[in-house]
Amino acid sequence: MTVQAPLVYVVTLTWNQIEDTTSCLESLGQMTYPNYRLLLVDNASVDGTVDAVRERFPGVDIIVNSENLGFPGGFNVGLSHALAQGADYIFMINNDTFVEPNILDELMAHADSPGVGMLAPKIYYADEPDRIWSVGGGRHPWTMEMTDIGNLQFDRGQWEQVLEREYLVGCALLLTRAILEEIGLFDKGYCPIYYEDVDLCVRARRAGYRLLLVPRARMWHKVSASGGGAGSPRERYLMGRNSVRFFRKYVRGWRWLAVAPYRLGSAVKTTARLLWQRRPESASAYLRGLRDGFGMSLEQHVEIEEPPCAS
Repeated sequence: MTVQAPLVYVVTLTWNQIEDTTSCLESLGQMTYPNYRLLLVDNASVDGTVDAVRERFPGVDIIVNSENLGFPGGFNVGLSHALAQGADYIFMINNDTFVEPNILDELMAHADSPGVGMLAPKIYYADEPDRIWSVGGGRHPWTMEMTDIGNLQFDRGQWEQVLEREYLVGCALLLTRAILEEIGLFDKGYCPIYYEDVDLCVRARRAGYRLLLVPRARMWHKVSASGGGAGSPRERYLMGRNSVRFFRKYVRGWRWLAVAPYRLGSAVKTTARLLWQRRPESASAYLRGLRDGFGMSLEQHVEIEEPPCAS
């Protein structure tokens, strides 16, 4: 008697990115794992994405949100639907990616390891296919900053072993049903984006779950390695605001003695770099984000200064 492989729901999220989305779904449709379903969550696109997907990919399930719920809110819709449909595992993945066909086979080979709640592939830059975008990371015990992240390294075989990590990026995560039922979904307070994946990883580790990097599972992300990381004023605002929310949520007692000076130094360094790059608008937005992060309630689930989750 043949035992059926566990059901994996593959969930991706889109907002007005028709070309990336259809390309991603084409790649996901080539996966060799024997028991998966594709689900697209659309955050109220107006570029014809939904019609295009319905025409080209009739086997893909689609949920259309009435408004843009951002990254955490949009993926929460997909995660909730997958759980309701009986998914054993959920593979959430950004829509600006493409994967090796065996990615799920490699991830699922380690999914039932003792205590494992999240798994992630090795992720490369799409425009430099041998340069690493993410292999997860460790976390400093005092400052809570990420360490050993591997970003921008060329892959020369230094990341070939399955590793337990403190942090895995939300670009691609295989999640067990058990972990979502125990710790819940993404915190929508990080809407529309940034730090929601860090938050989920911290909650998972505090609940005793292991997070694994599976390097033989490989994919590519369409983000430029030469982007410099400074970003737009909007990106800097959200990074500043959500970083404050994160540290306010998790730092307690004596740990502030390490975190506070480190974060102050990081803020000064970031602001100075943006000014040196002649990006005063981004520097100003970053400082406003830090201010608003201190001013908002941790129970507040809306974005400040802009429509709730426009992205």
